[in-house]
Amino acid sequence: MTTVNIHEAKTHLSRLLARVAKGEEVVIARAGTPVARLQPFAPAHKGRQLGTDTGEVFIADDFDAPLPNEIVKEFEG
Repeated sequence: MTTVNIHEAKTHLSRLLARVAKGEEVVIARAGTPVARLQPFAPAHKGRQLGTDTGEVFIADDFDAPLPNEIVKEFEG
């Protein structure tokens, strides 16, 4: 990981971006204190793949049946 000061980053931004595009990370510092990090852009997660848990999940036939009155009273107080 390379560290550069703000002036150098402003002066050579195109060169730094070319290095970052190749996978390198660059830290930008102000008076030796890191303030920012340039890193390669990671595309957003493409989402879940459907069907990966096929056969792993069981849903009972009465899943959405009304609850027995005793249990409803427990919830309602």
